[in-house]
Amino acid sequence: MKKIVISKLFLYRYRFIIGFFLLALAYLGLLLWLPLLSPSGLSESEMISVAHSYALEPASILHGDIINLPYRALQKLSIMIFGLNIYSVKLPSVIIGIFLGLLLILLLNRWFKTNVALMASILAVLSGSFLYLAGSGTPLIMLVFWPTLLLWIGSKIQGVTKPKPFYCFIFAFALLASIFTPHIIYLAAFIVIFAIAHPHLRFTIKTLPTIPLILTIFIILLGLASFVVSFVVNPGIIAELFLAPGLTWSTFISNIQTAFLPFFAWSTTLESAFLSPFVGLASIALAVIGLLSTTKGFFASRNSIATWLIVFTIFLAGLNPESAILILLPMAILIAHGLRYILDKWYNLFPNNPYARISAFFPIGTFLGIMIIGGVSHFIFGYRYVPLVANEFDNDLTIIRDQLSPNDTLYVIDNPIAYNFYKVLEVNDGICAVSDTLPSTNPGTSFATLGKTSIDAPLSQIITSPKSENSDRIYLYNKE
Repeated sequence: MKKIVISKLFLYRYRFIIGFFLLALAYLGLLLWLPLLSPSGLSESEMISVAHSYALEPASILHGDIINLPYRALQKLSIMIFGLNIYSVKLPSVIIGIFLGLLLILLLNRWFKTNVALMASILAVLSGSFLYLAGSGTPLIMLVFWPTLLLWIGSKIQGVTKPKPFYCFIFAFALLASIFTPHIIYLAAFIVIFAIAHPHLRFTIKTLPTIPLILTIFIILLGLASFVVSFVVNPGIIAELFLAPGLTWSTFISNIQTAFLPFFAWSTTLESAFLSPFVGLASIALAVIGLLSTTKGFFASRNSIATWLIVFTIFLAGLNPESAILILLPMAILIAHGLRYILDKWYNLFPNNPYARISAFFPIGTFLGIMIIGGVSHFIFGYRYVPLVANEFDNDLTIIRDQLSPNDTLYVIDNPIAYNFYKVLEVNDGICAVSDTLPSTNPGTSFATLGKTSIDAPLSQIITSPKSENSDRIYLYNKE
């Protein structure tokens, strides 16, 4: 009988290609169905984002309206093409999420062995927290996208004997585009200081070709000049990009507590769009193991970058609690460190026994499966059925599109966020007219109100939503 050589088996030889292919299919499938899975509806922050994005015009850009410019342009384009609906609102985050997942996989694959990178990528991009980020119709995803992109491009430059000028230019443009996102300018400054202070990175800068280095610096300076011009034209953006209005030391500490409580609390106790725990206990355990394993070679750039990113995330969370979402990037890196440490210890126990080494696949596969299935289930069902979180989202947009016609008027009273949002529906889709002032008398034609009002008119129907609070969403009047 012919002896079976494991290394020549098809599944063994192409195991990593098959693994990354299956990961890509699962990730793309989840992202494309994400707007229909969970959360069930839109949050106030998504409504604000839509109104802000749709107000973007070339003239407003010239007047300094540059906050979250790349994301807002993509979201407005999505709404103009597909109309205002839940899918078009979330589509920009889904698209960016696809690139973010790819960049994270490429980054981990460059810093770690393929087996470690594959497992860490599975835990990162199929986690409930990552899926929430990719399914939120707000610029929140840019807080993770830009650092991931910059780290990956930086990894293509650092550690290479002759870095390609193309990556230097892309790094400069990415660094320039990232500063349009609030508080990311601190990250840009941190990257510059870290590159100058770190001996390995400083050596890489010195070895860069002269002409590409000069052109890269020129691109950055040109971008900073345009940034300064925007500040002069519109001084109000300084507070949004750099600071938090009315920030004090006590507020700073309170923001950090508010930011990280949903990440590590084991039950949702606050009204928030984040479902607790945002990071699973198993992921935290792996990250802690990874953090401890990096202390030996802390001054290597890939070892220390995760620690400094955590410190930087805590600082950003003090300015804006939502910025705590950036911790997903260092968590993914530390989880990879933890997996590498565990696998190395296992392989050192059986250096010459291939069967013992392969046997680690079964407990690790079971462990990964439980984490992935548990995380996705927690994401889908938690955002639908945990009251304190589910109440942050509503499906009023779907109800209005189904129940109202262009001849109807929707009255949105004492709710400027919802009014600005549904004005986009009126202007872009023409579903119905939208007003924030109730008529003094019964207009005689069919109309609707968002929530209960005091108008005296024949009530036709109350449309409810499966929420624990405020379930009476739309009131229809004079509707036959």
